[in-house]
Amino acid sequence: MSEVAKAQVVEESSAAVSKVAVLQQRAGAGVQAESPLHHVGLDHLALNVHQRGGVALREKKLLGHLVLRGNSANASLLKGIKKVLGVELPLAPLSCSAKGTTSIQWMGPDEWLILVEGGSEYGIELALREAIDGHISLVNVSGGQTVLELSGPDARKVLQKSTPYDVHPGSFPVGKCVSTVFAKTQVLLQRTGEDSYEMVVRRSFSDYMWLWLQDASAEYGLVIKA
Repeated sequence: MSEVAKAQVVEESSAAVSKVAVLQQRAGAGVQAESPLHHVGLDHLALNVHQRGGVALREKKLLGHLVLRGNSANASLLKGIKKVLGVELPLAPLSCSAKGTTSIQWMGPDEWLILVEGGSEYGIELALREAIDGHISLVNVSGGQTVLELSGPDARKVLQKSTPYDVHPGSFPVGKCVSTVFAKTQVLLQRTGEDSYEMVVRRSFSDYMWLWLQDASAEYGLVIKA
């Protein structure tokens, strides 16, 4: 059996103990992992030192993506998240908690997206299941999503072309995240800095997003970052 197909059965810490199959979805060291935009060759485009422009694009590829659902009133959930990830679970609507390469984005009253360093998601899932008492849903969706980072002095202008959501700093401060329409798809959009934003994009729409951003950024100049 290949490493990808191996499953470890863990016990949920609850009054009624259940068995959950936790899959190691990431291929072993002998297999080349490719991001959703691998075919575009962004790494090669980033080598062009003559790029100039007001918008910069980078794919934060091959991160670990875990979708967590649970009761925020469960003290064990809050304690377990803090213990394993080192950050607080964000409880305020449209908020985010982050530390280093780990972030947790609020998606609903009982739903969060956890982003971690690529390759660590399997161990983190096991650790969270061990640390949290009570019922939770924890799903590894790493293969179905990617993260695009848009930055630069004209990045907000590109967003204003692309989404009906009000991205003015007054209503979209640093740290806020929102699920919104972007062009003809949907993204989880977060403002990460004064002139920087991250978009969680479905894998099947990543190529469409790349083509859209090329076109929307044309008048400002698009710089590709590795």
